[in-house]
Amino acid sequence: MNRIKSLKAIAIILVFVMVFTLSSNAVVKAAYPTWQAGTAYKAGDIVSYGNNNYQCIQSHTALTGWEPPVVPALWSLYSGGTTQTVATPAFNPAGGTYTASQSVTITCSTSGSTIRYTLNGSEPTSSSTVYSGAILVASTTTVKAKAFLSGMNDSQTATSTYTINKNDTVATPVFSVAEGTYYGNIDVVLTCATSNATIRYTTDGTTPVSTSKVYTGAIAVTATTTIKTYATASNLKDSAVASATYTISKNQTGLPTHILTGYWQNFDNGAKCLKISDVPQSYNIIAIAFAEATTTAGEVTFKLDSNLASKLGGYTEQQFINDIAAAKAKGQKVIISVGGETGTVSVNNTTSATNFANSVYALMVKYGFDGVDIDLENGINATYMTSALRQLSTKAGSGLIITMAPQTLDMQSVNSGYFQVALNIKDILTVVNTQYYNSGSMLGQDGKVYSQGSVDFITALAAIQLENGLRPDQVGLGLPASTKGAGSGYVAPSVVNAALDCLTKGTNGGSYKPPKTYPTLRGAMTWSINWDASNNYDFSNTVGAKLKTLP
Repeated sequence: MNRIKSLKAIAIILVFVMVFTLSSNAVVKAAYPTWQAGTAYKAGDIVSYGNNNYQCIQSHTALTGWEPPVVPALWSLYSGGTTQTVATPAFNPAGGTYTASQSVTITCSTSGSTIRYTLNGSEPTSSSTVYSGAILVASTTTVKAKAFLSGMNDSQTATSTYTINKNDTVATPVFSVAEGTYYGNIDVVLTCATSNATIRYTTDGTTPVSTSKVYTGAIAVTATTTIKTYATASNLKDSAVASATYTISKNQTGLPTHILTGYWQNFDNGAKCLKISDVPQSYNIIAIAFAEATTTAGEVTFKLDSNLASKLGGYTEQQFINDIAAAKAKGQKVIISVGGETGTVSVNNTTSATNFANSVYALMVKYGFDGVDIDLENGINATYMTSALRQLSTKAGSGLIITMAPQTLDMQSVNSGYFQVALNIKDILTVVNTQYYNSGSMLGQDGKVYSQGSVDFITALAAIQLENGLRPDQVGLGLPASTKGAGSGYVAPSVVNAALDCLTKGTNGGSYKPPKTYPTLRGAMTWSINWDASNNYDFSNTVGAKLKTLP
């Protein structure tokens, strides 16, 4: 019996020793921040809750009821024993050379950590200044930062040196609107890249000086004006003087009696890719195809197609703008076309009409466009498009160019939406270039049926507009530049010339005889300049030359 008790005692001692040994060799868990509701956690964060540690699986902001033990989708039990290190702080902006004071922020990705910093180059300690907001660095300074959190190793020290070079020159002010000719009033905004700079300017052509007017807001330009500006800032050299001249034209000028309009493709569909500077001067109006709808009803926007820009060797937006200005200097007009075959622009109420007018005018100001082309092939609301164009006219002035490119079906009757818009804005309308292609057979002015692809189709359908309210100088003939420019309806440029002769002089027509001649017929349009270029400019060389011979 005593022997048994002795054996039991030995066993108890061995168990005790084993437990003690195991306990001695066990990993001691690190002390991690206590889980708290309302705290943002990211994947990998470790917290303590109850008697355990947990590691975050998915980034989230903790809510009451989402305690780690009850949401295994967010937390997993963590048994690791290595004490974690606080993430190294990060600076924004990064260190470097600057010409003005910098507002430096310091962040640490470890939740709950305290950032401490120094500005004298010394190593931050737990007694250094606590970071509580942006630090203004006004002179050359080395900022060092370190983050601390109970239960974790201190972070590495982050160092960033800011060299403030106040002997540099203030940035030259920039004009928001490129200089050039504009129809109607414009607002010019001046900006300077140097923070806290003071911009001064003149509007009488004189060079601005320290007593010139301080810029405080947009400059309204209502007449031809030269704005000169420069900027100053403490401890920096004055900027260079910038100058821009704005010619405000109240009346449309520069378009001849007969004009050739062509569309410039802002995309690559196999036709020759062109810069605006590549467009021959025989084109009097260049219609940029196309502005696109935004998510705001009635609003349109435009952006140079990146694929096209690449095909053109890196055609930039500024080069595009400069080319437009150069084309205008040669007497050409450049307008933005809205719609196209796949366009989804919808103007069907008061708000969308105003959005349309405001957004088109903004594009005119930004790019220097002279007006707008309406090429909506999926329906048009006469009431609200009329309102939109009249609002645009009020903004842009009497020099605004408005063209339209309806399909033949849209101009068969004065009751159609397109025809109604044309008649509603007759006093401000430049030209309607009906598309005499992709049409099949249509009724002519004499009530007879004519098939596309003939001189009679063109003249008989054009006469509908000429005899029902539009002035001859508001009617143009739209045809494709090549067989690839349309699905059907292509005619040789010589046939277009025959139609022009028939309508303006009564010669060279077919079986259809117009009621009279229309010597001031405005001209012709083609889709597109790019397809014309692919066809050795056969259309513009032939038709453009013809237009110059008309009465």
